[in-house]
Amino acid sequence: MSRYLGPQFEQVETMHWRELEASGGFKARSRPLLVKGAVERWPASQNWTFDKLADLRRADGSEVVTSFQNGLVEQGVTREPVIQAVAPYLRQLAQAAANIRHTRIDDIGLLPNRRRTALAPGERFHLDWDYLKTFSAHEVYLAQWHILKEFPELRDDFAIAQLWPGLRRTWEYTFIGPANTVTGLHYDAPNNWFCQVAGVKEFLFFPPDQSAFLCRSRKYDWGATLSDINISQLDAQPEERAAFAKAQGLYARVEAGDAVFVPSKTWHAVVSLEPSISLAVFGLTPWEIAVGAVTIEAPGLLHKLRLYRWGNCTCHRMASHTTHPQATT
Repeated sequence: MSRYLGPQFEQVETMHWRELEASGGFKARSRPLLVKGAVERWPASQNWTFDKLADLRRADGSEVVTSFQNGLVEQGVTREPVIQAVAPYLRQLAQAAANIRHTRIDDIGLLPNRRRTALAPGERFHLDWDYLKTFSAHEVYLAQWHILKEFPELRDDFAIAQLWPGLRRTWEYTFIGPANTVTGLHYDAPNNWFCQVAGVKEFLFFPPDQSAFLCRSRKYDWGATLSDINISQLDAQPEERAAFAKAQGLYARVEAGDAVFVPSKTWHAVVSLEPSISLAVFGLTPWEIAVGAVTIEAPGLLHKLRLYRWGNCTCHRMASHTTHPQATT
């Protein structure tokens, strides 16, 4: 059997934050942009370590207990979340991060650095999908943690306005987890500045014009549209795998200290190569909020009333008669 090549990719447009500022700063755009070093100049680069975040305590001195993602929510059956203390989990990640520094991180991934740095500008390439076959299905992920709501003083560790000027409302979610976690293929309604504080992640982007090849799912998720393609189980999905191979995408290797702009309705999947700390900053202008009141809130209300995709969603277990395969992290 011939090796699966999958979609063709190009590297995402990339610039250093100094270059971005010299050009007049960030302007509205419809294509992803990787900004090197944007986060490393902010206090978060020193203050947001696994050990320091593990030391956080609530106002009454109690430890932080929250919900952890159990399995890949974007594809397959949504599993019940795991409720557990944050501190022990973060200390385990700190130890894992220390251990992984002894490995050659540049030599692993869907596109190892030795291949990536040899590419010519604009050159198309394929990814190594066999890399994902080594991933474990037993890790939980501290995804979409509202850390800035629980600890608003940490908001000062990020200077998002430097990167994203203008009037908008923002929602911030923290993603903290081990190596070998996957965020499944989907797109979000708002624009997003994804800030990588620690660890290395690979981003796969597909513009909206590639939607025909990305197997839109009927599974409901508030503010997002999901795909039935599970990039870590392509061998088990012959139809989705064949469609996916026709897509044209963009690739970014996002390292600690970088920020990447994810435009509205741009399909993306994320693979973590190291234990990572990330902050996703979703933003909507007043006009976008007004439009979203119809396109986002109306389906959400119908879903709560059990009139729209009830039981086939990320907020409840999927119906038992579903034919979707069980997904893994």
